[in-house]
Amino acid sequence: MIALPPRAVVTEVGPRDGLQSLGRWVPTDEKIWLVQRLAAAGITEIEAVSFAHPRFIPDLRDAEEVLERLPPLPGVNLRGLVPNARGAERAATTRVDEMVGLITASVAYSALNQNTTIEGALEQAILALRVAERAGKRFSLGLGMAFWCPLDGLIPEERVMAIVARLHDAGLRELMLAGSLGFEDPPTVRARFARILDRHPGMTLCYHVHDQAGIASANVLAALDAGVTRFEVSICGLGGGVATPEAIGNMPTEDLTQMLELCGVETGLESGAVIAAAREIAARLALPLASRAGQHGNRAEALAHGRAKLAAKQGTSA
Repeated sequence: MIALPPRAVVTEVGPRDGLQSLGRWVPTDEKIWLVQRLAAAGITEIEAVSFAHPRFIPDLRDAEEVLERLPPLPGVNLRGLVPNARGAERAATTRVDEMVGLITASVAYSALNQNTTIEGALEQAILALRVAERAGKRFSLGLGMAFWCPLDGLIPEERVMAIVARLHDAGLRELMLAGSLGFEDPPTVRARFARILDRHPGMTLCYHVHDQAGIASANVLAALDAGVTRFEVSICGLGGGVATPEAIGNMPTEDLTQMLELCGVETGLESGAVIAAAREIAARLALPLASRAGQHGNRAEALAHGRAKLAAKQGTSA
């Protein structure tokens, strides 16, 4: 029997991870609208901007302007990616509530994605944590390629545990393990999260979910069973990382919302509202709508459609 928590937190990363992977400029006004539309759907955790160097991520170079012009969003935790200490220093002067560091457990992917070694990325992450502490801002960190990597293959568990121990010793208490394009498997997901929670019970763990292999739901259930109650996903499934061959790859927010709703796990979200937001966002920003929920709706839509067909058939028969 799978153990399900009563409540889980859904964190939206579309405005950052999604737009970063799109490969085209989205105007600042549209970025602001996107964050507002997500908040209007009830999402209270939104990764809105990136403080990566504009030379590396030019499509997100307007982070400060987005935050300056974004109207107040009461109850919304605004997050900004800080890939290094310099990014954290930029974020410290803005209205972001939470800085999000990023490293990877893959040797090859660290070189490709951050142009550094795992050790170098760790040092920068700890420096970024110190900047956040001085600024009085919340800090969390994502450990990418924490299970499997398209460059290095299976990531040794002991390497992951050593990285987590180093971060824990430095004072980190909010950690996200990122899926590996969705090619991690449920047993590994469960075992890795469970071992971290067993060794570091004071840490809050999050799972950044990809779905390119079509087994995201199974991996989410495995993470839930291990005790994870926070999940990072992206509206319309947008985004996926530099090793992703296309702009779609994250688990769609609307799919996770519907799955948790059907499982009886409270998120504070209503699937119909999130599905409506996904459809509107896809249409306005000319994005593909890759989600099952976006294409086919939820139970309420299916029931309405089925009853309409039944009524039409009965009317014809009469």
